[in-house]
Amino acid sequence: MEPTSHYYYSQRLRLHYVRWGEGDKPPILLIHGSLDHCRSWDWVARALASHYTVYAPDLRGHGDSQWAIGGTYSLPEFVLDIAVLADSIDSNPITVIGHSLGGAIALQYAGVFPQRVAKVVSIEGWGPPVMTVPPAHVRMREWIQQMRELERRQPRRYPTLEDAAQRMMEANPHLSWEMAYHLTVHGARQNEDGTYSWKFDNYMRQRSPYGFNLADAQDIWAHITAPVLLVKGTESWAPDPRKDGRVAVIKDVRVVIIEEAGHWVHHDQLERFLEVVMDFLQG
Repeated sequence: MEPTSHYYYSQRLRLHYVRWGEGDKPPILLIHGSLDHCRSWDWVARALASHYTVYAPDLRGHGDSQWAIGGTYSLPEFVLDIAVLADSIDSNPITVIGHSLGGAIALQYAGVFPQRVAKVVSIEGWGPPVMTVPPAHVRMREWIQQMRELERRQPRRYPTLEDAAQRMMEANPHLSWEMAYHLTVHGARQNEDGTYSWKFDNYMRQRSPYGFNLADAQDIWAHITAPVLLVKGTESWAPDPRKDGRVAVIKDVRVVIIEEAGHWVHHDQLERFLEVVMDFLQG
């Protein structure tokens, strides 16, 4: 089963999404993570398509969506884009699954618009580990310096798609060659000289100098009314949400830890992930 491509507009940007199904089943929205793209959900989407109409957007600056003018990408803007897409999909509550940045977007959207969300699955999308950060004036100075350096940075070029896929496997050793190549085919574009570069905007590599505000996040999460499933891999850098109490504000939350999985749990342990998610969605 192959999805169909569609476009919509948010904040004057032309944004892309794919859809599995004809819209006659309940909608489910899959939101990818940073430096990723909508077709990274293909295996999950195919498993869900018998029960749902599946929508998977390319976030701004990713895949076949437009890059933001100026190169600034913030969580509120991503939430805005998802709100626009969700309103165009269905007026009834929808189910949302997100990975990493996409998981953070899903939780934010569910807290800002609780009446629009039926259930939420966040794969390692509850923010980075709590750590000491430099003072604001230092962070701002470093951010400006890094943004100016990004102006001079050129996207890396790979001689072939196979070379790019090999680089992807180096980043995630759990990937099979077939999965890495599929992700590369949909995540890279050919340059004028025949080489290949990733589709995402390099400015996505830079984060806001103000960082992750846990207090604000918890204020939003406290307004989530939908059941929430948090999924973590045992081999990931992501913090265990049960240990620092950050998700205790969510009214109906459960956490599942999946063995032998890194940050991309839905790639690393696909069958186990689908088992956990289907149990949650159908329960």
